[in-house]
Amino acid sequence: MAHFAELDENDVVLRVVLVPEAQEARGEAFLRDDLGLGGRWLQTSYNGTFRKNFAGPGCKYDTGRDAFVPPKPYVSWVLNEETCQWDPPMPFPVAEGTWLWNEETLGWDQMEP
Repeated sequence: MAHFAELDENDVVLRVVLVPEAQEARGEAFLRDDLGLGGRWLQTSYNGTFRKNFAGPGCKYDTGRDAFVPPKPYVSWVLNEETCQWDPPMPFPVAEGTWLWNEETLGWDQMEP
């Protein structure tokens, strides 16, 4: 089975559907024409074999990078050009525990157990 993402007119992912293995090579045509779903469809992969990241609703397809980019989680985070993931301005802590990003302090806050 292959996964295909439907894009809106702004290249934002609306949904991801499965296409039977026998139809994988013509996935977009299968979805658009055979099933009558219309729209624009691009293949995506869980393991990042192509288009860097698995598409999900709200992700944006970046045509220049040929990659699906998830929504930016915080204003301060920066796009990693290699992975097309958002990186915080401070690395994730190595200490055990549950950590949450604090946009006000631009740092990680440890949650109480």
